[in-house]
Amino acid sequence: MSLSLPSKVGGIHANSTYPADFIACNLQIQTNIIDAALKCGSVKKLLFLGSSCIYPKMAPQPIPESALLSGPLEPTNEWYAVAKIAGIKMCQAYRLQHGLDAISAMPTNLYGPRDNFHPENSHVLPALIRRFHEAKVNDAKEVVVWGTGSPLREFLHVDDLADAVVFLMDRYSGLEHVNVGSGSEVTIKELAELVKEVVGFQGELVWDKTKPDGTPRKLMDSSRLASMGWTPKIPLREGLIETYKWYVENVVKKQ
Repeated sequence: MSLSLPSKVGGIHANSTYPADFIACNLQIQTNIIDAALKCGSVKKLLFLGSSCIYPKMAPQPIPESALLSGPLEPTNEWYAVAKIAGIKMCQAYRLQHGLDAISAMPTNLYGPRDNFHPENSHVLPALIRRFHEAKVNDAKEVVVWGTGSPLREFLHVDDLADAVVFLMDRYSGLEHVNVGSGSEVTIKELAELVKEVVGFQGELVWDKTKPDGTPRKLMDSSRLASMGWTPKIPLREGLIETYKWYVENVVKKQ
């Protein structure tokens, strides 16, 4: 039997509003599952999923795996990051002490069908999809987006991550964590303009520069995974079209 670990996730607003939930829930989930995987005796391999937010706010770009614990974290999501770093270290410790075949993969920003489209607690991409859709159906004149639009972000479709997870479970068994990214990045402004186009919103895009931007840039160095033979397959525009279609058919129609 093989296992992969879930987690409690959210965007800047959710991390800032529920810091205790983000550190406590994730520590509890991963600690219980990793320990149970060892004790039950039937788990042949365990994969722990982290996040690119484990890396320092001012990490070198692209971010190599070696940047872990090399500097201060981004304050807006440090609670979640600390929990995820603890998960990586717990997997390493259980491998070293008990021989548990536990590996860790650190995906970049994810998106796709079945995402969390909550108006306040979701990540940037599903939040933008919902906001632009609601603005379109309500004939709003503008959509307000947090920050300046200047931060750079990398996005990976969830189906690509699933493919990478299976790839790693089959072909990797090591102490160090592995980055999983698309290798390309866009500014938040470019992302918002693309979502606006995909959704079909015709109004104005307004930036609320009083709100935080978060980490200025987060591009993962996924060369280790690429050297093993894995590459992503789904372009951002194609993935956004599919995600918006799923949102309309599975979230909007059920409201």
